[in-house]
Amino acid sequence: QVQLMESGGGLVQPGGSLTLSCIAPTHEFVLWPMRWYRQAPGKEREQVASISSASGTITYADSVKGRFTVSRDNERRMVYLRMTNLKFADTAVYFCQAPTEGLWGQGTQVTVSS
Repeated sequence: QVQLMESGGGLVQPGGSLTLSCIAPTHEFVLWPMRWYRQAPGKEREQVASISSASGTITYADSVKGRFTVSRDNERRMVYLRMTNLKFADTAVYFCQAPTEGLWGQGTQVTVSS
């Protein structure tokens, strides 16, 4: 079954950093725009960042602008989310999505706690 797979989540203190990774199952990835979402307990899933296929267009939610950086390596079929200066409010399950393909990953938990 074609799917995406995230990794890199974990427990981090406020102010800390994590880098999430998402690998795609096919080299068609090079054509796909990609998105990162997150879902906190009791809240709706929200889009955090997006990146076009050639990295020419990148967007961020206002809540993470200046702290998160999305990037991709098309050779490795990977998309990344570098998260810095993490806050309690960033605690959530983070998902990557290939919106044109209808693909989601299973999610990776990020917990910000002291």
